[in-house]
Amino acid sequence: MSDFFIYLGLGFDHITDPSGYDHILFVIALCAIYTLREWRQVLILVTAFTVGHSITLALATLRLVEYRTDVIELLIPITILITAIVNFFQEDKTNRFRTRNRANRPWPRYILAAVFGLIHGLGFSNYLRSLLGRESSIWQPLLAFNIGLELGQLLIVLLILTVAWLAIEQLGARRHSWTLIISGIVAGMALSLILNNPLVAGE
Repeated sequence: MSDFFIYLGLGFDHITDPSGYDHILFVIALCAIYTLREWRQVLILVTAFTVGHSITLALATLRLVEYRTDVIELLIPITILITAIVNFFQEDKTNRFRTRNRANRPWPRYILAAVFGLIHGLGFSNYLRSLLGRESSIWQPLLAFNIGLELGQLLIVLLILTVAWLAIEQLGARRHSWTLIISGIVAGMALSLILNNPLVAGE
């Protein structure tokens, strides 16, 4: 069990590590249109992302799929940029009727999270495979690492929703403006990652 908790901690540290903030940016972009009041929708959204990255994390760690690391490192900020741009076209949820109406149409966002999760899972697997080395059995490390990722992800989501709640409910920020500002910041950072990627920069 000691190995289990070691890999669990590594998974948690990997997704919450500020120096590797691309996955954090993606979670921020996913949750930018929500507040704590909509925790059920966020839970489904995060689950969709988890299902996606769990599939490719397992397949790639078991070496059942092959991929180019440099391509995945480019695709990850692209998923962040797309998600942030999609946020710009969300309805202004300050209108209660629109909020109720839109609540019946959440599936495109869930599908987006699951599909982009497949790409992020490949990014996670690259790090996990470097940790495993010549481990004889990878099932327990794989499970522990994935649980660690999920715990770290939930912590990030909780922080994002809490900050949004404070800004909107307590400080009086206009919700639609908050979404646009956060999404704009994330989009700018994602664009910087894309432009500085070696495949784009021609390095």
